[in-house]
Amino acid sequence: MIAVDQIPVTVLTGFLGSGKTTVLNHLLRQPELNGVVAIINEFGEVALDHLLVESSEDRLALLDNGCICCSVREDLIETLADLAARRAAGTIPSFHRVLVETTGLADPVPVLHTLMTAPDVIGHYRIDGVVATIDAVNGAHTLGSHSEAVRQIAVADRLLVTKTDLAADDALARLDALIAAINPVAARHCVRNGMVDPARVLDAGLFDPSARSADVVRWFDLASQAANAPRDHADHLCDGDECGHHSHHAHDAGVSSYSLVIDEPIQRDAFARWLDYVAALKGEDLLRFKAIVHVAEQPDAPVVVHGVQHVFHPPITLAGWPSTDRRSRLVFIVHGIPRQIIENTLCKFASVSRAAIQRSAA
Repeated sequence: MIAVDQIPVTVLTGFLGSGKTTVLNHLLRQPELNGVVAIINEFGEVALDHLLVESSEDRLALLDNGCICCSVREDLIETLADLAARRAAGTIPSFHRVLVETTGLADPVPVLHTLMTAPDVIGHYRIDGVVATIDAVNGAHTLGSHSEAVRQIAVADRLLVTKTDLAADDALARLDALIAAINPVAARHCVRNGMVDPARVLDAGLFDPSARSADVVRWFDLASQAANAPRDHADHLCDGDECGHHSHHAHDAGVSSYSLVIDEPIQRDAFARWLDYVAALKGEDLLRFKAIVHVAEQPDAPVVVHGVQHVFHPPITLAGWPSTDRRSRLVFIVHGIPRQIIENTLCKFASVSRAAIQRSAA
């Protein structure tokens, strides 16, 4: 269960040149983000990005000894622990949120892993969500050339498509098709000059679904749609009229996503046994897992589960179902794990009948 005083952490990621710093700059100027600390990770001999962020020094922390997903993970833990201690001692102004901006080459999965497992972190902080930026002009080429960019998009809860005013309609359509194939359930917004409403990127609530029930309903509704979508299903790239359309189809980056909807209740112990099996054997390639589960022993109180690689967030029991749909919904974002393996293990270890599993479109 999430402690009341845990500070939410939002991870801002995105490939080189996709506009992360511009978005961060805009966010930190908004009144809603007064009392927010930004941790900026820079990689290179000379750190510059933090100089471009217009904020007072007591709201910035710089990690410049390497990339946050590898050599400076201990620095991130130390920085967060130090901030919490100084906040408690009153030696720095109080803050109510942390924004972590990764380098453009960072894989966000190890960052999430760190935030979920480090003892000095989990007592004071909780993950709020992952926000990824992607450049509308160069995004399609970037996704085709750099696996880091694919993983950034794959694990995001919110996607900000930047520079849409500079991209042609057909380029937007191609990019949207790629994004939808990688991560069909993340909320997507078009952004120009970094300007985005903080409410659209913060308080995702997926690691604390009881706090933001409207977002949880939206997310799991999208998961259900993804599980039942026909191959020629079309949707909008963003929520603006200027955006294009897409069709769900496969991509070549080694990362895939699929959803399963299960029509029958699942025994609690059997589901826990299945989670342990998946984490032990396939955890390295399980980039992100999200589920709302109809537990047989408590049919009126669904359980929400999140996983990042080998680590699963403590299950959260909701007071009631967020909608009238009481089917279990499981969403997987994986690297090289065939859907059939997941289905087979569900049947074997969670005692789920094959007839109860609805498959998403490829």
